[in-house]
Amino acid sequence: MSFTRKDLLSALITGLTTGVIAWRVFAFLGRPDLMGISLAWLIIVVPLFWIAGVNLGYFLGRFFPFFNQFGKYAAIGFTNAAVDFGVLNFLIAWSGVAFGLTYTLFKTVSFIVAVTHSYLWNRRWAFEAHSDSGGREFVKFMVVNIVAAVINVGVASLVVNGVDPMFSLDQNSWANIGAVAGSAVALIFNFVGFKLVVFKKS
Repeated sequence: MSFTRKDLLSALITGLTTGVIAWRVFAFLGRPDLMGISLAWLIIVVPLFWIAGVNLGYFLGRFFPFFNQFGKYAAIGFTNAAVDFGVLNFLIAWSGVAFGLTYTLFKTVSFIVAVTHSYLWNRRWAFEAHSDSGGREFVKFMVVNIVAAVINVGVASLVVNGVDPMFSLDQNSWANIGAVAGSAVALIFNFVGFKLVVFKKS
């Protein structure tokens, strides 16, 4: 397998989405620059990283075939995390609440939006599924993601509500640390579930 025009376009779109959201989330968290330079550069740099990552996946796929999909899956996964964080921080900014049951509700909403995004991109790009299984594929996808949602929201809520903010971080920043922890664990679980259960080649 090799890098295609579809890969280029998909990497640019997902990378641009991630860069824009990351730039705005950092601004919301009071970190709009790095050493005095605006983080708007993420809009350009992240798509380049996504292109490089997908190419790296294809290169490693020569030795370990699963990397052909994993490079694309990783780009989509990080973009899903950006969508998740974007929605979460929008809700926190809108409400002014970043803890307790309200946080758990916001994290659930943001995860559902990210899951919808995930299905569309993984089906069309990473796993290139073409089956018309009468909705069975989507049901399996949702089952894997419901389990991942419990893991994601559970880990995030445990970190945010069970551990006091460390490293002199404020509550908004700590809410994002919880989201990172939840997303990291769910990312690995999802790849295994998507590959072996949802988009499994017959």
